[in-house]
Order: sequence, then C-alpha cells, then structure tokens
Amino acid sequence: MATSVAVAGALTAHDRRVLTAVNAGASSLSLAGSSFIVVCYLLFKELRKFSFKLVFYLALSDILCSLFSIIGDPSKGFFCYAQGYSTHFFCVASFLWTTTIAFTLHRTVVKHKTDVEDLEAMFHLYVWGTSLVMTVMRSFGNDHKHFGAWCWTQTGRTGKAVHFVTFYMPLWGAILYNGFTYFQVIRMLNNATRMAVGMSGQTFVSDTRDNMRALNRWGYYPLILIGSWAFGTINHIHDFFEPNHKIFWLTFLDVGTAALMGLFNSIAYGLNSSVRRAICERLDKYWPERLNRWLPNSLKYKNLQQESELVLFKTEDQ
Repeated sequence: MATSVAVAGALTAHDRRVLTAVNAGASSLSLAGSSFIVVCYLLFKELRKFSFKLVFYLALSDILCSLFSIIGDPSKGFFCYAQGYSTHFFCVASFLWTTTIAFTLHRTVVKHKTDVEDLEAMFHLYVWGTSLVMTVMRSFGNDHKHFGAWCWTQTGRTGKAVHFVTFYMPLWGAILYNGFTYFQVIRMLNNATRMAVGMSGQTFVSDTRDNMRALNRWGYYPLILIGSWAFGTINHIHDFFEPNHKIFWLTFLDVGTAALMGLFNSIAYGLNSSVRRAICERLDKYWPERLNRWLPNSLKYKNLQQESELVLFKTEDQ
C-alpha cells in the first residue's frame, strides 16, 4: 500500500490499530464519494460526454484504490502480493487520470483543439500502461512482510528507494504538470478578460468574467494531490533516513490524507454544475414540491455558461 510503507517498526500494536481504523474510515469515505460519481455517470445519459468520461475513469480508479485499502491483507502469501500491488496500481492510475483531465482542458482552452475525444485510446494506454510498468518495477528490492491488517512492503532501503521512484516521482511529476497546465489556462483567460474590458460588448465581458471566476477553481485542483500526498512524501523520506524512528503523528496524517484522495477527487472533479443540474432535474421530475422547498430555482436551473466545465463541453457539441 502506498500510504503504509513506513508505518510498522517502532509503532506499538495500539498505534497500528489506530492507523488501521483511520485508513478504513477515510478509504470508506473515498469509496462512497467515488461510487456516487460512477452511479451518476451510469444513470444520467446527459453526463456521458468525453470530459466527464475522464472523471468516470478517475472515479473507477479511486474506487478500486480505496477498496483494496479497506480490504487490507486477508492472509499471507498470494493475497499479500495482490493487495499491495493492486493498491499501488490503482492509486497511480488515479493521479494519472488527473493529468489527462488537465491535458484535455489545456488542449481545448489554450490550443483551441477539438480532437481530444480522438485521444481516448492514447489516454488509456498512457494511464494503464504507466501504472502497470510502475507496479512491476515496484517488485525490485521488495521484501514483503505481514504486519496487522496490511501487507507491508519496502522494508529494506533498496525497496524504499524503488517505491519512491515508482510512486512518488510520478506523483510529483503529475502535480507539477497539472499546476503548470492550469496556470496557463487561467493566465490565458485573464488575458481574455482584460481584452474584453476594452470592447464595447458588455455581454461578452460579462461572460468572460463569469468563465474566469468559474475556472479559477481549477487552479486549486493540483492542491488535491499535494494535500493528499505531502505528508506521505515527508514520511517516506524520513523513514528512508531514519528507519528505526517512526513518528506516529506524521504517519497518522500520511495514512489519513492519502486515503481521502478519492473523496477529494469526487468533490472537485465530479460534483460540478452538470451533475448537480442532472440531479435537480430528476428530483424536480419525481418530487417537484419537495425540491421547490429545498432549493431555489437559481440552483435548479443554473446557466452552464457560468460554469467551468462548459469550456470543455462546448467543443464536444461543435
């Protein structure tokens, strides 16, 4: 498991039970959030556009990553390998899918290309192929041991170095790529807003500013990966240099934040205006009176022109 590389050792049995409970609870929240996005994609046909299809694949990866984290190590031997490698594979796939979303946004907004849907096969090859290569490489220098509810691995210095190369290096590469991509998108929209201010068409100015406010939220999306894995990175580096000195509070934050990655992704990428609109329309269809009491009309039928994902959806309808 990517979040539990350096947890055993000096920690007591009570500490490990606490960490197991934290991991199970946080992973359950991620599993629930990601499952909700998958259900929405399957139920609402209007969501089955290419942009949200990528979010669907992201949610599937998060579901499997969380599921194997919850299951833990049912026994030694084969199941130990299966749990450890499966979690590693799908966690890597999860953050790689975020790079495809960033790439799609950049290609659509900055480069004004409408061929992103043709790249779906390449996206699958890139995500699943890279995840497989990283998972296979992880076996080098691996010393599997059984501690409590997890299959603990990378207990040797070589294994820890390999784990850093096969997980944390691709992870921070994805973080840097996403940050650079969203920076370019937001900078371009800022320039478009300044140009619009000097034009006489006030409607165009208003639309551009609305899109700018909405797309500013995309700039926070790289922070999801940073928030999920910053403590894990620090914990892994500390464990590499001080293998006999475990820090419980750092490991606690490592396990808890990493296990919440699926929940963070489902909220940020999945719960957008198109999903909320689809849900509200179904509620309005079957329980119109209750919906009118719960939500104002502005929330039920909010114009997608003011939402960030419209930038992606526009190109798909052309």
